[in-house]
Amino acid sequence: MNLWQFSCFHCKGRLALAQHGICSPCNRSIERTPYCGGCGAVLPEYHRHCGNCLRDEPKWQHFVHVGWFKPPLTDWISRFKFQQAYWLDRTLARLLLLAIKNAQREHGLTLPEVIMPVPLFWQRHWQRGYNQAELLAQPLAKWLQIPLDTQSLKRTRATRPQRELSGKDRRRNLRGAFAYQPLKAYKRVALVDDVVTTGSTLNTICAELRKQGVEDIQVWALCRA
Repeated sequence: MNLWQFSCFHCKGRLALAQHGICSPCNRSIERTPYCGGCGAVLPEYHRHCGNCLRDEPKWQHFVHVGWFKPPLTDWISRFKFQQAYWLDRTLARLLLLAIKNAQREHGLTLPEVIMPVPLFWQRHWQRGYNQAELLAQPLAKWLQIPLDTQSLKRTRATRPQRELSGKDRRRNLRGAFAYQPLKAYKRVALVDDVVTTGSTLNTICAELRKQGVEDIQVWALCRA
């Protein structure tokens, strides 16, 4: 219900359900297509793996995303991440929740034992005031009733923005950038992030998790570039 007549944050139309934050037409405007449950590549229909996975296998096992790196989703993420619109956290997290539920149906996804947001270096966290991945992970942990761990995975040094770098430079840029000291001996972990481009950051994190015995890693993201 919407007794207070809350409106969609995008089109300003009245919402049928205030807690959703976004109306059905704006939700449908997000470009969604079937994709590979392993690497996230676009496919004609949903499959657990694809040819891309065989040629360039990611270090995680399962990939979930809301949609592709196109407006309006990219505009909303930009507001959320760079324009202090942290109040979009629950709306965007709800979109990701629906994507997770869809992956359970289409990819046979089994939920993990813990959720971990991709961390920011402390300096960038301080400058922005929040970690957007952590804001997404908090309601997801509550809704899915899965523990949230923000302590085990740390970013140990500042890095240059990945979008500025070549593939080789991306790997060099991330060398030694993360440390994983688990609070428990986790076996199944979900990593939450906002945007996945080449996957270099997540592959680096996955390598650290595997050193400590994590066997199954899922990546949950708002969009795939």
